[in-house]
Amino acid sequence: MKGYLLDTNAVSDWLDATRPRHATVSDNIGRLMRTETLLLTSTIVLGEIEYGIQTAPQEIQQRLEEFRSQVEVEFVHNRLLLDVTRGTTFVYGDLRARVFEKYAPGEKRKKGMRPEELTSPTTSKELGIQENDLWIAAQAIERNLILVSNDAMRRIRDVAPELRVEDWGQPSR
Repeated sequence: MKGYLLDTNAVSDWLDATRPRHATVSDNIGRLMRTETLLLTSTIVLGEIEYGIQTAPQEIQQRLEEFRSQVEVEFVHNRLLLDVTRGTTFVYGDLRARVFEKYAPGEKRKKGMRPEELTSPTTSKELGIQENDLWIAAQAIERNLILVSNDAMRRIRDVAPELRVEDWGQPSR
């Protein structure tokens, strides 16, 4: 069965009618909901939403809390929320290693060097990735799901051609 994993930006586009991509993403999701296609999101997405609530200015926290409630109704109560599993950790480790091998600064990519030998570990910023994107991508790969995101994740996709990504905010899909 074909399935999709919604990234944070896709969930936001769907549930927030004020976003410019809302109508297109909602149409795509509406079409899928009339089929047997699996539509999921990640606990990582819930963490990103919670972080947004905790760090947002007071004047928009209420709106974000309402948004979190919508996400919980759509995904948590309907059991359409993926947790990180032991299998995810294997895929994540492999993905991060591939990104490291290709994109870490040259002096940090010495063959045979163990992570604990690095005096300054390579950051996500140096690798040009978002750490949470790696986890979400790992979940999609682990379960053979298509990741729905408007984040190109170019560096992850460059080292992981098995990651399938679709942007549902584009008018023609």
